[in-house]
Amino acid sequence: MEPETDPQGGGGISATSIELITRGRNVIETEASALGRLAQMLDDGFASAVRLLLENRMRVIVTGMGKSGNIGCKIAATLSATGTPATFVHPADAAHGDLGMIMPGDVLLVLSNSGKTHELRFIMDYARSIGCRIIGVASQMDSPVMRGADVQILLPDAREACPANVAPTTSTTLMLALGDALAVSIMSVRGVSLEQLGALHPGGPIGLHLSPVAGLMRTGDAIELVTPDRPMRNVLVGMTEKRLGIAGVVDENGEIIGVITDGDLRRHVDQLLTACAREVMTTHPQTIFDTTYAGEALRIMTERRITALFVVTEDQPRTPVGLVHIHDLSPPTFG
Repeated sequence: MEPETDPQGGGGISATSIELITRGRNVIETEASALGRLAQMLDDGFASAVRLLLENRMRVIVTGMGKSGNIGCKIAATLSATGTPATFVHPADAAHGDLGMIMPGDVLLVLSNSGKTHELRFIMDYARSIGCRIIGVASQMDSPVMRGADVQILLPDAREACPANVAPTTSTTLMLALGDALAVSIMSVRGVSLEQLGALHPGGPIGLHLSPVAGLMRTGDAIELVTPDRPMRNVLVGMTEKRLGIAGVVDENGEIIGVITDGDLRRHVDQLLTACAREVMTTHPQTIFDTTYAGEALRIMTERRITALFVVTEDQPRTPVGLVHIHDLSPPTFG
């Protein structure tokens, strides 16, 4: 394989694609190995941190300098998104007035790979002075951060994936995973429900997938419901107007006994001008309750390779009250 030239026009010769892929794999394998060590190292310090955060009735204040701070922002966001109120306070800004963001009763989560980051001293001293408990995360137990913490979580003293062992890479991956472990452990113990998660994620794909289909389904004249003896030529007209590719067949009590889909039309194409709905429909159709989450509805459609589901209620599990189409379960995109 020929080496590739530098696209920036620097005159140098870059590595081959195989060499670049190998380098990338080495980085990922280095970090994956360190993550395995972290998993094995979790001990009572981790358990104590989870208990402290579970007992906390105030907020979690996450802090860290440099790349650790970048990870701290994400950890604070993940904690908040899973039901644990949290915010990030930059240690440098804290020393210039943002210490006022910390309140008595908060828990301070301090991130520092070396545990020796000088800028963390001010925020830790202040937090301790107003009665905040401190969780320290570092790779050196005998360090200022860990000595000043009430609870310590030790990271593996792992080599950075950076060839010079300088740029925070492995260490920040470890912090990121540890933050997820804390957040999800707390969420699991608290029994945070899908309803609570939905309330915290009203927008975007997550909010959509955690929404009950009752708020997304089409109802009334927007869906096609026909009797078993309705001529197929009339059913075709209704299906074409509704443009959903499906019609529900209901009996005299309004209970669904079958569906007619585009697939049924193709299978009975030679009968469509003479048959009635009963002769073309597929019996025992799949339905879902109006309390079903959109994500679950999408999973059912994907597994069964269908594009729409009739919606019923638990009180009347055979009477369709609406229909949800796969297009209703896709978040809006920029056009």
